[in-house]
Amino acid sequence: MTRAFLVVMDSVGIGGAPDADRFFNGDTPDTGANTLAHIAQTCAEGRAEDGRSGPLYLPNLDALGLGAATRLASGTDTPGLEVTPTGLWGCAREHSKGKDTPSGHWELAGLPVPWDWHYFPDTTPAFPADLSGAAAQAAGTEGILGDCHASGTTIIAELGAEHMRTGRPICYTSADSVFQIAAHEESFGLDRLLAMCRALAPRLHEMKVGRVIARPFVGSPEDGFTRTTNRKDFAILPPAPVLTNWAQDTGRRVHAVGKIGDIFSMQGIDTLRKGPDAQLMRHLSDLVDDAEEGSLTFANFVEFDSLYGHRRDISGYARALEWFDHEIGSVLQKLRPEDLMLLTADHGNDPSWIGTDHTREQVPVLIAGQGSGEIGKANFTDVAASIAHHLSIPPQGPGRTFL
Repeated sequence: MTRAFLVVMDSVGIGGAPDADRFFNGDTPDTGANTLAHIAQTCAEGRAEDGRSGPLYLPNLDALGLGAATRLASGTDTPGLEVTPTGLWGCAREHSKGKDTPSGHWELAGLPVPWDWHYFPDTTPAFPADLSGAAAQAAGTEGILGDCHASGTTIIAELGAEHMRTGRPICYTSADSVFQIAAHEESFGLDRLLAMCRALAPRLHEMKVGRVIARPFVGSPEDGFTRTTNRKDFAILPPAPVLTNWAQDTGRRVHAVGKIGDIFSMQGIDTLRKGPDAQLMRHLSDLVDDAEEGSLTFANFVEFDSLYGHRRDISGYARALEWFDHEIGSVLQKLRPEDLMLLTADHGNDPSWIGTDHTREQVPVLIAGQGSGEIGKANFTDVAASIAHHLSIPPQGPGRTFL
């Protein structure tokens, strides 16, 4: 019996999508954004030397077809990624009207988002007064801090001391459809923060805000503040079954690695393993060793996006890619003869681009365990259809298998 491993390299886009001109960072359209190619070009020019050096070195991903997929998607040079692929490879585009995590993952799992997400305006205040009041009431405080668009690390540096002094939660948003709440794990309390998010989530989901995100942090005004790994996303439920449900409903075990459990609100998921990316790689390796026959493992590696893409850190992103390539090489060697591992992404986050938001890009589709060849240009929903085909599960979405 076969097994499937679907691995999302969060934000590793490979060139502007056909509709990139409709998506923006500030006033600049995402046309021309290319996360992977621009990192490779910067490395080859010797301008990404912080903690690493030289051309981008991704031998395992390139052998699967990463460089070739990038050139197929965008026609852009990928210095250092130029081998003839030995895997099955291609690229895919998204059709949902978003370039955020839920949109990308839902569609990869076979469900295009059937509505427009609600986004908060880039103003101060960013939130309607009644929503800010409800947030304060849920926290048991007289008000909130923030009420604006902000970087999560920046806003806790700016408001962390006031938060500890007043007890008021720090509420902020971004270009994504999110309502984020930062609070100190000790002075405010992690359980209190999670309860606050849980109380507000139904109201925000009714507004079609995709996620309420708890952003706990620790530290002091004297030593600085650091976010912890206890982040939790309270995501809106998918309105129809997705790949995880298809698998579970046919008796397959479904294992989630990383924030997959949060993205799908644990729908169709049997087990969940979380942690930083290094720990997630160990979890993925263990599942390749031990996951049941016929099972689906769905993993997300988020640090490309959260630590380097949004912060526009090209060297850091390159280091993360090279680390991932080295580690996934060992995992790939352990696949069983009937296994399939499909590596892809959910959107772009070009660290050379203006602004700090995601970029609307096509994504790679790299398949190990199914021979070699080009699948061409596909759709996100084709990923779910192909995984279902491999597992002999009847697909329920609009995608078509490329296997």
